[in-house]
Amino acid sequence: MKINLTIKMKLIDDLKWRYATKKFSDKKVAAEDIEKIVEAINLSASSIGMQTYRLVVISNPDLQKQLGEGSFNSQIADASHLIVFAAFNSVKSHDIDNYIKMIAGQRETPVENLADFRTSISGFLLNRSDDDNFAWSAKQAYIGLGTGLIAAASLKIDATPMEGFDADKFDKLLGLTEKNLKSVVLLALGYRDEQKDFLAAAKKVRLPLSEFATTL
Repeated sequence: MKINLTIKMKLIDDLKWRYATKKFSDKKVAAEDIEKIVEAINLSASSIGMQTYRLVVISNPDLQKQLGEGSFNSQIADASHLIVFAAFNSVKSHDIDNYIKMIAGQRETPVENLADFRTSISGFLLNRSDDDNFAWSAKQAYIGLGTGLIAAASLKIDATPMEGFDADKFDKLLGLTEKNLKSVVLLALGYRDEQKDFLAAAKKVRLPLSEFATTL
């Protein structure tokens, strides 16, 4: 019980520590820590478990500068690493087949045993519009984003989630369109510049729990 309480308090302390960093220092995040964050995102909750989004992890300063040109999000260029969350533009029958094969392989079960599950998934996804499935996929990406923020905080790595970027520009420069992907949200990673970031020492502002949550 004491160990569980310690873990719980560390999680809360980590989340109190994190904020959307505005200015990053020049310090780089170690490759092994980036791998941990990516793995945490990969383990994130996902509807049907299908993970209809992909990550692009960028640490090339020239590419980051190019992606950040004209954006009010200076963190795109300044961060140690930039993770692009890109959702499926559409979901096709072969995507479902690949998922079923992956389940069969990892769980060591015949594909035939998953026939009913495949039929259920197909009935849900293939009878909807591409726009609906893209919106659904984007929501899965945002769940992964939340996991990435928590994972970064646990490692004391600063992170900034960002919208408001030129998605078409990102898709073109990163070659996402031909992969049936569209960028939906970004996660900048690095270490805060406590001298230049006016929010670094600011108190975290959140609603009191009594107002935020209703218990019935």
